[in-house]
Amino acid sequence: LGVPAAGSFGGPAAGTPSPAPGVRTERPARPPRARAVIEDLLGAADIRIGGDRPWDLQVHDPRLYARLLRGGSLALGESYMDGWWDAEQVDELIHRLLRADVESRVRSPKEALRALAAILLNPQRPSRAFRVAERHYDIGNELYRRMLDRRMIYSCGYWRNASTLDEAQEAKLDLAFRKLHLRPGMRLLDIGCGWGGAARFAAERYGVSVVGITVSREQVRMARDTCRGLDVEIRLQDYRELSETFDRIVSIGMFEHVGRKNYDRFFRVVRACLKEDGLFLLHTIGGNRSVVRTEPWIERYIFPDSMLPSAAQIARAVEGKFVIEDWHGFGPDYDRTLLCWWRNFEERWPELKDRYDRRFYRMWRYYLLACAATFRSRKN
Repeated sequence: LGVPAAGSFGGPAAGTPSPAPGVRTERPARPPRARAVIEDLLGAADIRIGGDRPWDLQVHDPRLYARLLRGGSLALGESYMDGWWDAEQVDELIHRLLRADVESRVRSPKEALRALAAILLNPQRPSRAFRVAERHYDIGNELYRRMLDRRMIYSCGYWRNASTLDEAQEAKLDLAFRKLHLRPGMRLLDIGCGWGGAARFAAERYGVSVVGITVSREQVRMARDTCRGLDVEIRLQDYRELSETFDRIVSIGMFEHVGRKNYDRFFRVVRACLKEDGLFLLHTIGGNRSVVRTEPWIERYIFPDSMLPSAAQIARAVEGKFVIEDWHGFGPDYDRTLLCWWRNFEERWPELKDRYDRRFYRMWRYYLLACAATFRSRKN
């Protein structure tokens, strides 16, 4: 971890007094090696163990240091869930770790095996299409109702002229549908329609007929109620089962579940379902580098089989199928959106705690704040 200190190769350093004959000297106690390594890594991000700043690490279990060295980012999240550490501002702690690129210096040996599996296998194959819904989207509509905006839009808000979460989500929907040049009488496909908020907005504001598809049974149940009385059809359906045509197609916050081995097929399906003069709008989180799998803690506890695309991966997949007319990035807005979700979750937790245990609370809190940190650091 560094060059030897002065005097470490033979006697005391210059200017250091020698002990008197027969006097036993005590060496200053040094922290265990695992703690020393972690202190060094945290120091690169200006984080102190036991410090008094909001982003400093407060350790509750001394086994934490060795656990982090063995397990990397997966262990960081799991140990937080277990109550081994805290920070007043978890998001700022992780933001600093990401900006200092600390994760590149701590790699779990299992990471190489997971990456190899992602290269060889197709985790997002049709037989696993409904897995993410069962593990994430179907864990309780009441949780999402309390956390999200009034339309229940579970993706990044657009904050340019907004001051509240409701305004930011409505601005994002309006932005998306203006880009699609929706007109009354058109037929719109919404791939990954969530709880029906976007479909209802499009039907009410633009007078279009909407088909929304999702792999979540709970979302279907609520979306059908949300869109009752409108020209909206909500289906429990995987995108690979589509075989009809539409004037416009939109996909908001679903592409993160498609996976790189399926990008080509996804865009081929969309192209086949779109009329010759049609438009397709894709709204997705993206990563700065092309990868084969997602962050291990997020994959295990929040979004199984997910993967963030890079600009290069999207561009390669649409080549020969679409002309990219407009590329609009507003990633920093997701930091603010996630903090709104976190505050809503914290404020409404008393209404949820009988349904979920304390470990779930810490898991969900870590999820929202860690994700906010990734956008703040411009990693996503």
